[in-house]
Amino acid sequence: MSALVTAVREVWGLFVDDGKLALGLVVWCAIAGLLFRALPFSAEADALLLASGCVAILVASVFATPGRRRPG
Repeated sequence: MSALVTAVREVWGLFVDDGKLALGLVVWCAIAGLLFRALPFSAEADALLLASGCVAILVASVFATPGRRRPG
């Protein structure tokens, strides 16, 4: 059972390295999806808003992450 849990964690880590970043992006996409239905913006404005929010979350995550040293 322990090997199975370890394998699942390793596979999960391949796709989700930073849980806060992943959660932030999922929450932003959900909020943006609700906003886009309620606000009468064009598709181009929706795409720009979605991309800007994702970039902002990524930048915030990069600056919030303490410096990691590369092995070597």
